[in-house]
Amino acid sequence: MAIGVWQLLLDMGIMLSVDQNLYFQDTYVFYQFSSDECSYLYCEFEREEEWQNGVKLLLQLVPLIPAKAGICELSHQKIEDSEESSDEILARLTSAVQRELAAVIALKARKSAIEQDEDNGDKHVIVAEAEGVPDSQAGVMCKLQERDDIGRIELVQKLARENCQFLQTDKKEQEKSEHLDEEVATVQVKEQERNVLVLKKVQCCGPAPLAGGSGSAESDWRYVVVSGTPEKILEHLLNDLHLEEVQDKETETLLDDFLLTYTVFMTTDDLCQALLRHYSAKKYQGKEENSDVPCRKRKVLHLVSQWIALYKDWLHEDEHSKMFLKTIYRNVLDDVYEYPILEKELKEFQKILGMHRRHTVDEYSPQRKNKALFHQFSLKENWLQHRGTVTETEEIFCHVYITEHSYVSVKAKVSSTAHEILKVVAEKIQHAEEDLALVAVAFSGEKHELQPNDLAISKSLEASGRIYVYRKDLADTLNPFAENEESQQRSMRILGMNTWDLALELMNFDWSLFNSIHEQELIYFTFSRQGSGEHTVNLSLLLQRCNEVQLWVATEILLCGQLGKRVQLVKKFIKIAAHCKAQRNLNSFFAIVMGLNTASVSRLSQTWEKIPGKFKKLFSELESLTDPSLNHKAYRDAFKKMKPPKIPFMPLLLKDVTFIHEGNKTFLDNLVNFEKLHMIADTVRTLRHCRTNQFGDMSPKEHQELKSYVNHLYVIDSQQALFELSHRIEPRV
Repeated sequence: MAIGVWQLLLDMGIMLSVDQNLYFQDTYVFYQFSSDECSYLYCEFEREEEWQNGVKLLLQLVPLIPAKAGICELSHQKIEDSEESSDEILARLTSAVQRELAAVIALKARKSAIEQDEDNGDKHVIVAEAEGVPDSQAGVMCKLQERDDIGRIELVQKLARENCQFLQTDKKEQEKSEHLDEEVATVQVKEQERNVLVLKKVQCCGPAPLAGGSGSAESDWRYVVVSGTPEKILEHLLNDLHLEEVQDKETETLLDDFLLTYTVFMTTDDLCQALLRHYSAKKYQGKEENSDVPCRKRKVLHLVSQWIALYKDWLHEDEHSKMFLKTIYRNVLDDVYEYPILEKELKEFQKILGMHRRHTVDEYSPQRKNKALFHQFSLKENWLQHRGTVTETEEIFCHVYITEHSYVSVKAKVSSTAHEILKVVAEKIQHAEEDLALVAVAFSGEKHELQPNDLAISKSLEASGRIYVYRKDLADTLNPFAENEESQQRSMRILGMNTWDLALELMNFDWSLFNSIHEQELIYFTFSRQGSGEHTVNLSLLLQRCNEVQLWVATEILLCGQLGKRVQLVKKFIKIAAHCKAQRNLNSFFAIVMGLNTASVSRLSQTWEKIPGKFKKLFSELESLTDPSLNHKAYRDAFKKMKPPKIPFMPLLLKDVTFIHEGNKTFLDNLVNFEKLHMIADTVRTLRHCRTNQFGDMSPKEHQELKSYVNHLYVIDSQQALFELSHRIEPRV
């Protein structure tokens, strides 16, 4: 209606378009009042009451404007959204959610059409119901041709606000011009009158195996899984696999999606049992043909090989998977004499399992196979041997508190002793090691001094208290550091460090954390918020590191009492952030920029006033990459252009996965919503893309001090303490 009022003013000549447009547009178009209107000294609608009457008059005249007929294509229609484009948001909704959303809008449109049909019979919008989304402007017909047009829903919302009328087209008419029926056809597989698998027909993106050596138009189309029961999804996957060197893209993606996300809808034990059933089944697709049996077995072994390659050491921790691999390997040894074609898979299996001894087909003939050989096999299962508990080699960040609100972050193995931790802390705070001691302080106030050979890290201590470093005085009693006492003694070592080398060390440290993250950790983080800590250790370390780098930046600046040195520090951090971007370490880049934007730092007006203009300009450019508008479009565009290896900003990647999870149901009508899992797996594969290549050895030579400085950051973790420091160095005027 508002646009109708402006169109009326345009038609009456009261307002003119600078670009001489005949139709009113409300974005990126300039208008001015006519010279006649501007010359009037008196307006009869000057007062509030008269102004309201004038607006009412315009509203009465709007329906009299003749319809502007025309046809537009949505692909050429540019929609602007002042807050955030919904294209990217809607792309993370499954087709089921999109259909529900479209149905609601279509219902509203039909009600609007019925109510306004008599008064506005000449104005209409034709709706393409095949997609279920009505889009257009008043008097304009729009066509929805591609599936991506669902992303134009914001246009529908815009038109609804303008009281546009929507009419429904005859579906048969559209089917005559476009064969959308075939393109979006779905197949429902039922058992006992219940759906067990829903497939959607899509165009094939890769080479598909040709039956009998002849191709047809039908080979250009494939069926992808929309939803189904776990067993039926696995069965479809095995049927879809072929034993060529290269799988077609759809099958390869389906296999990867399934292996990445199966823990969402079935246990590892369930998967192992299902694979054993498929491997040992007497019938294959309802037939008993001998040629099908080895084919089925090879497909199962191919899936298992991909599973092992994807999960690597993770399978060591699961007893079900270890038992399964032993069982299926013995089954292959049983079958390889009867089906020699399995020998290739057997060798591949032996290679993956790291077998010392290669068994041959002849050794497993019925005449030579015996129990002793199986006993020998069981002793040589090198890959499946127990490799020690995870806690023996696991690394975590150990926080050794100097004062109540500040700590040194030490990355150490869980098996580290108190002596090893104390040595790092003493070097960091520049105190003699013999004058210090580590003390475990429980939240109840109870204190316990750790002896040099004691284990410094324990989960029980993390839950019940902290580790502090205390000073030993002459009487061998322990005294804690007073607040700000230690910080005043700190020297500004960072000012003497090379910014590029410092950024390199940040990148090396972050890369070691990022490269250790298993793709499965993102799945556990998203679906198992409670009790998933043991499955997300590496991911948690990188997230913790990002937070600590942000606090480190603020800590270093606010502990610098001299204005001149503080200005140098800010300049140095701006340069380090620029180097992190150049080195494609977006995790530390974001952390440093956010640290500089922390409220306790950004309020230092005296410091920022003395920053040279070129540094302010550089920082403004860096800040623009962290702009969250349009769903972090600036960052996403820049990151997409960067070649791997690269380190993404992990909190944003987790936000994307969480958005997909929260916006879509995991189960639809008791079937696994595999469309949702595909979108999640596709986002998780970002890790794989970022690690396509590896960073070389880029560590600065002979910079052990620099490495130690970066690896063990000193931070203040209390925002209140940071604000107190901020007001102390630059009091409020």
